[in-house]
Amino acid sequence: MSRILACACAAFLFIIPVSLEAQRLPSPRGEAETQVGGSFDADGRYQGGSWVTVEYGRPILRGRDGMFGSGDSYGDGLLAGAPLWRLGANQTTVFHTGTDLTFGGQRLSAGEYTLFAELEEGSWTLIFSSWGVKQSPQEPNPNALWGAYGYNDERDVIRTNMDVQTVQRSADQLIIMFTNMTQQGGDLTIWWDDQVATVPFRVAS
Repeated sequence: MSRILACACAAFLFIIPVSLEAQRLPSPRGEAETQVGGSFDADGRYQGGSWVTVEYGRPILRGRDGMFGSGDSYGDGLLAGAPLWRLGANQTTVFHTGTDLTFGGQRLSAGEYTLFAELEEGSWTLIFSSWGVKQSPQEPNPNALWGAYGYNDERDVIRTNMDVQTVQRSADQLIIMFTNMTQQGGDLTIWWDDQVATVPFRVAS
């Protein structure tokens, strides 16, 4: 009996890593978060801040070079038949803010939005949209999207320009992050391969 149990345990231990590897997504999920608008009290406790969050899929280069291309075809390789980029992989990228913000002088009310980008070399257009998010490509929801497939601009909330720079260091996996942050705002930064796109934002007054 003990021999059978030992064999079963050995088989179980062998199977677990294979099973976990099989379940690993080709593009894992990622999240970026920050807090704005608050302050620290005399005891060092942070109070009154609001969360700003981005949830997205994180594609990996896997040895590919020049993902974005150049010239008239810049960014086309990321679209895979969609009209613009979902700013990630798999499910549509989601942006949530607990307070009103401004991007390029435009007010974005507190709430949840989907994020997209129109890509041009040296300048991207960042789009905040009210499209919902499908949990699978087959979900029959006319008010939601999988990635950017089926996107049109009728649900755009604001559009704003992002500055784009080519850097000498390549990010293997897509990174969305908040940089140069103060309590009044900072930059939303997107880095993949050798392209780094930024747009400043502030807490709305």
